Amino acid sequence: MNIIYNGPSEGPLFVFAHGAGAPANADFMEIIATGLALRGIRVARFNFAYMQQRVDAGTRRPPARAEKLVVEFVQLIAKLNQPMVIGGKSMGGRIGSLLAAGPANDKVKGVVCLGYPFHPAGKPETLRTAHLPLIKQKMLIIQGERDKLGSREEVQSYGLPKEIQWLWLEDGDHDLKPRVKSGFTHSAHLQKALDKMALFIKNSLAATGE
Repeated sequence: MNIIYNGPSEGPLFVFAHGAGAPANADFMEIIATGLALRGIRVARFNFAYMQQRVDAGTRRPPARAEKLVVEFVQLIAKLNQPMVIGGKSMGGRIGSLLAAGPANDKVKGVVCLGYPFHPAGKPETLRTAHLPLIKQKMLIIQGERDKLGSREEVQSYGLPKEIQWLWLEDGDHDLKPRVKSGFTHSAHLQKALDKMALFIKNSLAATGE
């Protein structure tokens, strides 16, 4: 598994997983990784095997089952072998949260989800929240208020654990992007997300001395 690093080698480590349809070097991933690096965070990006095959062959492949992706993530954590915060964009964040909700992993100190997919597109009744109360680590979810996979109005009705930390971005969509008429900008939203993430990662790892 190839790993793309950004940021200082001795910085707090954030392992950043991609979404279902775009690889580790996609624009959104690049913006977040370089933005965190500027804030002193060491970011490790990677492609799940199905995505790497898609990149190598130039053909579209659907994501592997969540259970398989969790195993790949666990293997990467073992390879890196140091305290870290994990998470990702959309599906990547969900896989990180499933990992954190599973068997205890003493290297994982926190989870960050950017645009958590609370339900599949067009299926608001099919929730992906049952495992969230099982997560013992600190958790931060950064979500656009009008995300079609979990809007603020929808999510507030789910009864999720009060321990979850939130950053709601005004008028943001699944990529945290607001409409022009809202008066907000995508760039400003991403900077706000980066500030929140960097602080969360540093605080989550502070007790480990990382």
